[in-house]
Amino acid sequence: MAKEDKTGEKRVVLNNRKARHEYFIEDSVKAGLVLVGTEVKSLRSGRASLSESYARLDKNGEAWLHNMHISPHEEGGRYNVDPIRPRKLLLTRRELVKLGAITEQKGLSLVPISLFFEHGFAKLELGVGRGKKLYDKREAIADRDREREARREVFSRE
Repeated sequence: MAKEDKTGEKRVVLNNRKARHEYFIEDSVKAGLVLVGTEVKSLRSGRASLSESYARLDKNGEAWLHNMHISPHEEGGRYNVDPIRPRKLLLTRRELVKLGAITEQKGLSLVPISLFFEHGFAKLELGVGRGKKLYDKREAIADRDREREARREVFSRE
């Protein structure tokens, strides 16, 4: 992996490919994460998973990320924490109110899309998604197959 610098370039560590397959992403927002030092070291080495994670707003108006797995750091020792503990998301009050109003609508949920480092800080791209039905997923797979076949045919002509 490329070395992290603090010039502001965005370095993606994880992508949740399942999110775009399972949901129509209507809007997205960047959120900071409250992490401990050993978690940051594990993230920098890419030892985490977003596949089963989700975000939720609690009664106090705070956003929390649940079920994100960050593997314990090998040299963390007693400083390692629970790998799937809930992690607080850092959002502005305006963003929290907006997300709270959006998620109260039927069928909308907060889905983590990607995790990246920006200016040396871990950030999470959080999407507002509407769940896809089975026929939507089949249609997306068929579109991908048609596109792949078309690309194959173009390359075979050359």
